[in-house]
Amino acid sequence: MSGSHGDPWPSAAVLPRLGVVVIGRNEGERLRRCLLSVLGRARPVVYVDSGSTDGSVALATSLGAAVCLLDMRRPFTAARARNEGMRCVGEIDPEVGAIQFVDGDCEVVPGWLDAAACFLAATPNVAAVCGRRRERHPERSIYNRLCDMEWNTPVGEAKACGGDVAIRFAALRQAGGYRDDLIAGEEPELCIRLRAKGWHIWRLDAEMTLHDASMTRFGQWWRRTTRAGYAYAQGAHLHGAPPERHWVRESRSALAWGLLLPVIILTLAILTGPAAFVVLLLYPLQAVRLFAKARGKWRARAASAAFLVVGKFAEAAGQIKFFTHRLAGTRGRLIEYK
Repeated sequence: MSGSHGDPWPSAAVLPRLGVVVIGRNEGERLRRCLLSVLGRARPVVYVDSGSTDGSVALATSLGAAVCLLDMRRPFTAARARNEGMRCVGEIDPEVGAIQFVDGDCEVVPGWLDAAACFLAATPNVAAVCGRRRERHPERSIYNRLCDMEWNTPVGEAKACGGDVAIRFAALRQAGGYRDDLIAGEEPELCIRLRAKGWHIWRLDAEMTLHDASMTRFGQWWRRTTRAGYAYAQGAHLHGAPPERHWVRESRSALAWGLLLPVIILTLAILTGPAAFVVLLLYPLQAVRLFAKARGKWRARAASAAFLVVGKFAEAAGQIKFFTHRLAGTRGRLIEYK
């Protein structure tokens, strides 16, 4: 990974031209921050709007972004929005070498776009590169802090990326883009198909984006976790076979803790009496086990352990929702938490 003069990165002359795709709906001031963080630093910048009613389209246009409008007569997914953005970028500038995808509630950190372009130029076998996404206001709620902890993933080669990621355009087209029908988990699913074609995914030890979850209520966290459970079930359905075994363990864990064990306890209580409820002690014991395994400050470890256990019930609800849709032959709609 060296340039023509022995530098650690290639020269600007060989860097891939980087475009940006921002997706969002009714993000308000968050969208302004997002667009201002990339305009003038990449070309083209495309904003894909999904039926906003807060003036987001006018705002993006006034700031100088190209705007694409999703046809809301079809079910909305973030995957659809990203694919539409990819198409728009290709039409505006066919010479773009990579696309930085970013959600409209995020702000790209100064220096990240250059770091991503340099890394892709220096590592031709890497399709997608991401960095550290941080929560803008982790101090405002336990739910925001949980998000910030969730995104602190290991540095180096990775199996998957998140919604904020720079992807080589050629690799994205080779894989066929994102799957439009996924209401969540579309990024790890894309990464499976990229890796199947010989590409690699990488996580840099670099700041990438600031995210504004704005989660202050338990109900918001519950819906977001339900969506994760739905994604686990759908991902396991699509790629659960060896060698990937995609989200099989997560799906089984959600069903075991969030559905099967409660049913067993209730059945035992009906058959043998209230003494069966002693089995409920398995839940706090599991929280203690997760607390012992975690690293960091004890308060963060305790919160993470407790919400991981409670979250199994929300994940199980998401699993049930997926299987219900599949049996009925219907398509799931986005589960929003904002």
